[in-house]
Amino acid sequence: MAHAAPRSRGPVERTDPTDPTALFGPRAHRAAKVAVPVLIGLVYGYWAAANRRDAGPVTGWNLLFGFLTALAFALVFMALLALAPKLRREMHAVLWAAFSGIAVGFLFNQSDGSVLRSTALGLVVAAGVFAMMFYRFYTHEDATGHPAT
Repeated sequence: MAHAAPRSRGPVERTDPTDPTALFGPRAHRAAKVAVPVLIGLVYGYWAAANRRDAGPVTGWNLLFGFLTALAFALVFMALLALAPKLRREMHAVLWAAFSGIAVGFLFNQSDGSVLRSTALGLVVAAGVFAMMFYRFYTHEDATGHPAT
């Protein structure tokens, strides 16, 4: 008969054995609070710059636009991650909806879409994100904003 080989219990074990979702330690979470918004911001900035140049040549102004867009997106995203959880669930959902709607509308506008279509698309996305986020916060928090147990 075959048996499982013994293993050491060092770095494989979780930091807090009572928390089933704690896969990484506090240091990894601190790094992720900066790294994830920066990486998503770089993708967003590249996407906006690619939409703006419309398959034309990459220029210095296009690179500058992409990096400034990435910087603005990452800073607003980090501020939202820090500020939104401190608000009530309604405002929390409104902030995520506004951020998502503005981001999608801006991307659409960079591909030479009209302002009205960009606004309409942004509002549709914002309404969908609001419904989804409000439902999530409503089902996972009590009325005071504390996690439901």
